[in-house]
Amino acid sequence: MYQPKDSSKSPRFCGVRTFMRLEQIKTTDNVDFVVLGVPFDTAASNRTGQRYGPHHIRNFSVLLRPYNPDMDINIFEYCSGVDYGDIDVIPGNIHRTYDNMVSELAPVLEKGITPIIMGGDHSISLGNLRAFHKKYGPVALVHFDSHGDTWDNYYGEKYMHGTPFRRAVEEGLLDVDHSIQVGMRGPLYSPDDIEDARKLGFEVIPMKEVREIGFSEVIRRIHRRVGDRPVFVSYDIDFVDPAYAPGTGTPEVGGPTSYEALEYVRGLDGLDIVGFDLVEVLPTYDSGEITAVLASSVMYEMITLTALKKKRLQSLVNTASSLSD
Repeated sequence: MYQPKDSSKSPRFCGVRTFMRLEQIKTTDNVDFVVLGVPFDTAASNRTGQRYGPHHIRNFSVLLRPYNPDMDINIFEYCSGVDYGDIDVIPGNIHRTYDNMVSELAPVLEKGITPIIMGGDHSISLGNLRAFHKKYGPVALVHFDSHGDTWDNYYGEKYMHGTPFRRAVEEGLLDVDHSIQVGMRGPLYSPDDIEDARKLGFEVIPMKEVREIGFSEVIRRIHRRVGDRPVFVSYDIDFVDPAYAPGTGTPEVGGPTSYEALEYVRGLDGLDIVGFDLVEVLPTYDSGEITAVLASSVMYEMITLTALKKKRLQSLVNTASSLSD
């Protein structure tokens, strides 16, 4: 029912900026996915400005088209989606922001709609996971990042952008035995910065190991770890090398290329993905808008996975119907 404006008839520079030129409407009727923003950045420890990430991503996403040639699917032959707007955040108050996130995501999740969420800093993932827990119980996590975000605190503060997944484990939001982190790298304070995540129960594949075992093995291990569990995917844009994504708060060299960044999302096809967030896009440092190009494309690939999932479902229904006839 809902799909982007046709840019062959209406120029991309016309109209209000929405993700992929989708209709901006807060509805849960006749939609399979919603794109929404959480422009919160006051839990960041270094650079700030991620609150402008959703606007920045939307601004470039108007170049996206409905047919994905790499996955051979026209998204909107199988999916209906809207730009749901932004969740109202409370600058400087992370707990009230979390409450808003849980309440505003509830009607979306209740209908079985897949949210594609833009941050904001990585602290928003805790609010997302609280909302998903109310619908699905503990979910598996696939986490792409250059940092594990399992610290206990920053400066004595328990709720920062480097702590969400430790809090999520403590709150019972994650099925940690089916959760995995990929891409960790860069200088650390101690080995505990990675080992703590393993002690919490995560499988961790640091970037050095990613390069050693190769893409196919990483994807195989993700699928083996997650299995058939409902899974939430969290994608920090600093997972990607800053040569391809400079617009972020805590860049780390030695990461994937932009092509590889997309391939890791495509490789998740077949998992039972119930939601997705992309975080830490910081426009101020985005030379040439190349981070916005990549971030919008990563989100596009996630929407594609939603369409592929629905296509398979329709195929199963059609097969069952023909057998009954």
